[in-house]
Formats: sequence, C-alpha cells, structure tokens
Amino acid sequence: MKDSNMWSFGTRQVVYAAIGAALYGVFSWATNFIPLPSVGNVTFRPAVVIPAFFGVAFGPLVGFLAGGIGNVLGDFLSGWGFFWNWSLGNGLMGLIPGLMAASVVSFKDRGTITKAIMYAIGGVVVGMLFASLTEMFTSGIDISTALVGYFTPAAIGNAIVIAVLLPIVMVAYDAVAARSGR
Repeated sequence: MKDSNMWSFGTRQVVYAAIGAALYGVFSWATNFIPLPSVGNVTFRPAVVIPAFFGVAFGPLVGFLAGGIGNVLGDFLSGWGFFWNWSLGNGLMGLIPGLMAASVVSFKDRGTITKAIMYAIGGVVVGMLFASLTEMFTSGIDISTALVGYFTPAAIGNAIVIAVLLPIVMVAYDAVAARSGR
C-alpha cells in the first residue's frame, strides 16, 4: 500500500474494494460447488486469497469490504441466501492482513511475503472462528459442532490456500506494478 494512512478511505479505496468484492464473489461462486468435509455448507474457496491480498495491498478497510461484500455476492450467486456472520468472518479475513499494509516494502521481499502469510492466516483463524462460533446462536449448534464441524475444515482449507496462493499473487502484482511504472 502506498498511501501514508492505511485507514484512509476515498474514491481509490472504494474502487479497489468494489473490484475485490466482485472478484471474490465471482471466483467464490465458481468453486462453491466443491464441498469440504464438514457438517455445514463449507466449500473449497481458492478465492479467499483475494480479500487477503486486497487487504495487504490496499489497506484493512478495502480488504474487509472485499471479503464481506464478496462473500455476500458469492453466496447470492450460488443461491444460498444471506449469512451475516459468515460475511463478517470473510471480511475479517481481509481486514486482519490489511493491518500490515503500511509496512509493505515490496511484494517480492521474502520478509513482507512471510509477514503477509502470517497475518492472512491469522485473519483466517479469527474470521472463521467468529463465523463458526456465531453459528451456535444463529443455528443452535453446540460448541463441538462449531469448532470441529465448521471451523476446522474452513480454517485448514483457507489457510492452505493462503499459504500457496498469496505469495504467487503478491509477486505477480509486483511484476505488473513494476511494468506500469508504479
């Protein structure tokens, strides 16, 4: 992120958030038919890299909106309805990696990539834990079902995707940005 204030939210951030949300929604929909072994509607989503990347690249608010609105869009396109707790959890998966946005030196720097992966996996843990635990109140499930049946498959699947895809996306973005003179 090149802005001096990672919490700024102007026209540029609105555009980035909209692009991130659209990408996340469409790419989530594209893989929402691949279930993970769970008790609920937990699917394999390589697209979780999008809110994490948008958070790291453009700040926590952009990452939060890309994840939250993108999840609403992906669920809508899949015909699933609206689940506020999962959308908020997906938003957290973009917000938490965005907390490191101000410290980004270069997207091809190993230290920056490692830090981004750690923050993004932290975002996965916090976001999916929030979504899973709130299922106890929205669906009436017990804590064991929330942790084993929802959180574990969602967190493990998303963490693996982040660890593999986030470095690739960061290096690719850095190469495109370098070619465009940024």
